[in-house]
Amino acid sequence: MSSILEGFKSQYARDQQAEFSLDEFLDLARRDPMIYASPAERMLAAIGEPELVDTRNDQRLSRLFSNRLMKRYPAFREFYGMEEVIEQIVAFFKHASQGLEERKQILYLLGPVGGGKSSIAERLKALMERYPIYALKGSPVNESPLGLFNPDIFGQQLLAEYGIPTRCLTGIMSPWAVKRLREFDGDVAQFRVVKLLPSVLRQVAIAKTEPGDENNQDISSLVGKVDIRMLDRYSQDDPDAYSYSGGLCLANQGLLEFVEMFKAPIKMLHPLLTATQEGNFKGTEGFSAIPFNGMILAHSNEAEWQTFRNNKHNEAFLDRIYIAKVPYCLQVTEEVHIYEKLLRNSSLFNAPCAPGTLDMMAQFSVLTRLKEPENSSIYSKMRVYDGESLKDVDPKAKAFQEYKEYAGIDEGMTGVSTRFAYKILSSVFNYDQIEVAANPVHLMYVLEQRIVRDDLQEEVRRRYLEFIKGYLAPRYAEFIGKEIQTAYLESYSEYGQNIFDRYVTFADCWIQDEEFRDPETGESFDRGALNDELEKIEKPAGIANPKDFRNEIVNFVLRARANNAGRNPAWTSYEKLREVIEKKMFSNTEDLLPVISFNAKASADDKNKHQSFVDRMVSKGYTEKQVRLLCEWYLRVRKSS
Repeated sequence: MSSILEGFKSQYARDQQAEFSLDEFLDLARRDPMIYASPAERMLAAIGEPELVDTRNDQRLSRLFSNRLMKRYPAFREFYGMEEVIEQIVAFFKHASQGLEERKQILYLLGPVGGGKSSIAERLKALMERYPIYALKGSPVNESPLGLFNPDIFGQQLLAEYGIPTRCLTGIMSPWAVKRLREFDGDVAQFRVVKLLPSVLRQVAIAKTEPGDENNQDISSLVGKVDIRMLDRYSQDDPDAYSYSGGLCLANQGLLEFVEMFKAPIKMLHPLLTATQEGNFKGTEGFSAIPFNGMILAHSNEAEWQTFRNNKHNEAFLDRIYIAKVPYCLQVTEEVHIYEKLLRNSSLFNAPCAPGTLDMMAQFSVLTRLKEPENSSIYSKMRVYDGESLKDVDPKAKAFQEYKEYAGIDEGMTGVSTRFAYKILSSVFNYDQIEVAANPVHLMYVLEQRIVRDDLQEEVRRRYLEFIKGYLAPRYAEFIGKEIQTAYLESYSEYGQNIFDRYVTFADCWIQDEEFRDPETGESFDRGALNDELEKIEKPAGIANPKDFRNEIVNFVLRARANNAGRNPAWTSYEKLREVIEKKMFSNTEDLLPVISFNAKASADDKNKHQSFVDRMVSKGYTEKQVRLLCEWYLRVRKSS
């Protein structure tokens, strides 16, 4: 038999029930508190200990998290940009496991469509499957054996002999257990205990319920109902005539997920109140209450929540809800990770994706979700939210916390969803009839077409189109221009370093008022000549205060040399000067146009240069077809500007 089939068989065997006597169960409980752990405690154990990240050691994270220690939970590793949401959810389970008020509350995920609520719910259900539960054998409600013991009578004895805290005793037996106890003539030892592994597939301790048809919704989907097939053998109020098929019955000792909870009428939600507050609920028949020791997880969109919250008749219910807001991701870097994760699970994962494509989609998505700032560019705000420092780039840009405070608590609850973005990317990858690949030019075209076609308010449509034409297109033109130019210059890096080293030497001599003699040519430069040479680089770059700029650069290099064995740092290490040098390098590149164009070449030399350029672009991650498209787009944009 193959190893995979053997593995499946052994896994199935591990998942089967193990049976114990009540005495053996209590003995196990004495040795291991997880035997009688609450659902919240088991969830917390499944989530595990967090990884502590000291954000002071990462410039980007330090700006986003104010240098504090950040917790990252491996169980939620792929939930990008959701650190604060996960913190709230973990806090809920932690407090519930401590027996605080949260154990009586419904965990409610509130957020916009496609924001990740269902993904979080699925992960929590998967985590609930990690640890087994112990239930009375045959119990239709996965009833804990501890429910047999009245806490007022046996609480102290169980604590003294087995170390079981009184708070773990539910104090109520199910109608089924009451009937069995009567049949056993009070001999509680006749009860058997089974070890069960919670399972979504088998509906063991994990269940899902949702609102039904508006005309026939009732509480039976939560509490169960009488099984009419049994009425020829039992009376209607007999526990054995009851079908314990409701979500609360199935999810006892586990997790009940209530989808779109606030689309259900309030009368259908009443059993949730008693189940969470009192640990039991009434069925539809006239027998005693049914115990419930589980967690309830609900989620819906904001529109239903607002309608429900604004109804004064729902105040009692509102007080029993723990809200965890799940907004859209507002960090471009994390949004890109989300797209990469989605693509990994599709056949598009190996399809060529031109550099900048996912970044552009992420930027557009985040821009639609941000609240427009005051006296600042929304594009700068987006970059600050991604952890960038713009103090040298945009003097009007504000600090991260200042943007957050002005935006308020509802930022990220509107805009385009991740689902929308993924559908756009799917269209972009399949836009070309021949090549399955994606690039930013096709992305902008598909986005524009979708925005024009969708039923959006005129103001929203205008705003979205402005994001593309006003922010994304111009900045992509800069990006692809630099990509093309760097691929054109064969010795790009060496050329840039030479300009950097020469600029630093000239600036240092100019500051010291020293004459410089070129060791290779013997040419001599006095202070005036040095100034002329420096200005050849500074003026095209628009340096407003050359004196301060030169001092700043020289001081930076002197500090860097101390940590670099006396050598100059890389020319790309100082952002301001890197941009200056690049502008210098590309200010006289008219020779670039005939090389990058795909027109017929006049000579073999031009043809070789063109092919070398294309090869270098392909090595950067573009296909040949994309190189042609992007070069033509760049030349059109450059010509029109």
